[in-house]
Amino acid sequence: MKISVLMPVYNEFKTIADVVDLVKNVDFDKEIIIVDDCSTDGTRELLRKTFGDGTGVVRVFYHEKNSGKGAAIRTAISRASGDYVVVQDADMEYSPHEIMKLVSLADVTGAEAVFGSRFKNTWRATSLPHYLVNWFLTALTNILFGSHLTDMETCYKMVRTDVIRELDIRADRFEFEPEVTAKLLKKGVKIQEVPISYRGRGYDEGKKITWKDGFEAVLAILRYRFQK
Repeated sequence: MKISVLMPVYNEFKTIADVVDLVKNVDFDKEIIIVDDCSTDGTRELLRKTFGDGTGVVRVFYHEKNSGKGAAIRTAISRASGDYVVVQDADMEYSPHEIMKLVSLADVTGAEAVFGSRFKNTWRATSLPHYLVNWFLTALTNILFGSHLTDMETCYKMVRTDVIRELDIRADRFEFEPEVTAKLLKKGVKIQEVPISYRGRGYDEGKKITWKDGFEAVLAILRYRFQK
């Protein structure tokens, strides 16, 4: 089972090299697809110097204008050749070693979608305000779609490649998370969850998501629930 690790990147000069190395060292069959979303902090130059357009395990694609995380992921999905895709942020909030938990569950169960949940065992994976926002978005999703998720907003969403391509993802920004989840649930896909660890970072460390993105997530959940 081959996994396409999709890595959207925007201004992650300090962490991108370490994250790529960590992913490369996790023991599963993989390809790493990096999409630089027109970084301005030297990330783009570092990627070109280190990988160029990429060969072998690592391939790199470059957006000519900043289009958003969702747009970068869509580019990566279109280039994926693995049986499953999973998103890996280019910061250090999620440990790539945790991907093995998702891979192992999919391998055993044949699940079409596996989410890595930061909150399956405890809410203390992040600050209380961020937890409450995530709790609300997840609860809204569960109410509207009849699901039983504990972490709808998780980055670690591993989905069979043919399934995610059928979803026709259109998100450009952080609304990618609710769109994927909503469309999977509307399609009747059973999403399985495994607990993962998480180290949230602050805005002073480069965190990009804001309260406005939470508002956009609510609108996206409602839109995809009632959209035909």
